[in-house]
Amino acid sequence: MQFTGIHHLTAISARPKDNLAFYTGLLGMRLVKKTVNQDDVSAYHLFYADGEANPGTDLTFFDFPSPPEKRGGNSISRTGLRVNGEAALRFWKQRLDAAGGKVGDIAEIDGRLTLTFEDGEGQRLALIDDGGQGEASPWDNSPVPAAHQIRGLGPIALDVQHLDRLGPVLTEVMNMRRVRDYTSADGATTIVFAMGAGGAAGELHVAERKDLPVARQGAGGVHHVAFRTPDETQYQAWAARLNQFRVPNSGEVDRFYFRSLYFREPNGILFEIATDGPGFATDEPMATLGEKLALPPFLEGRRAQIEAGLKPLT
Repeated sequence: MQFTGIHHLTAISARPKDNLAFYTGLLGMRLVKKTVNQDDVSAYHLFYADGEANPGTDLTFFDFPSPPEKRGGNSISRTGLRVNGEAALRFWKQRLDAAGGKVGDIAEIDGRLTLTFEDGEGQRLALIDDGGQGEASPWDNSPVPAAHQIRGLGPIALDVQHLDRLGPVLTEVMNMRRVRDYTSADGATTIVFAMGAGGAAGELHVAERKDLPVARQGAGGVHHVAFRTPDETQYQAWAARLNQFRVPNSGEVDRFYFRSLYFREPNGILFEIATDGPGFATDEPMATLGEKLALPPFLEGRRAQIEAGLKPLT
């Protein structure tokens, strides 16, 4: 039983209008679902993905009016986004530089060409050359040429204070493999854990950073990362496995677009296990995903109240 890769990553934004403009207008991702946080319906939950809303391409945001993240350990420190080839990275370097903001230089990190940058709230991101591995579903209406569009999520980087506590959870409970180590630019040793077929779409990069204070979650930070499981049968097997290992968890949660399990690894980072289906076209045509506020059936009866509590995004 193996995860097939990263399912989605959910971050926090205090400026949803700016967030929408950055991820669709500058990064050229598709808004595939405009909905609400099912546990706090006063907040938007925005899902950006590829042209066909495939699992493994979703970068999502909760609209929380919170102060900026206090960076530190025991947190997700950078989100990878995959592109194909050095030419794509050169395109993105020029595009991001022209837009202003914090952008690094194209550099080789862990054997892959990488371009680090941040959004306007300090969300730490990296474009990573995946060599064109796997299928891609460009969005026809993207302002970014198809050849250079973001193909999906890449390696997710974590800084933790206690690798000796996280490592066994990743390898013994979650069936990941420790595949290699490398030294980052700041001198920290980073351990790469792979899942499924591995590759850029199926890796966690974990650095033990005892020197960092514990992060405080906020705008510009990450809320949680989710791992892909393909179907209901394996999802239920993961639920049983967490209980077998006595890992405190949420139990089965139906998010309508996918099924979820939540638990915190020993350093406190929130992990989720999510099914590939049913998917975002369950309640909207694929051609018009994200154009209207979508609510799962169990919230539909509260639509008027929910819409009244949300601020316009445009």
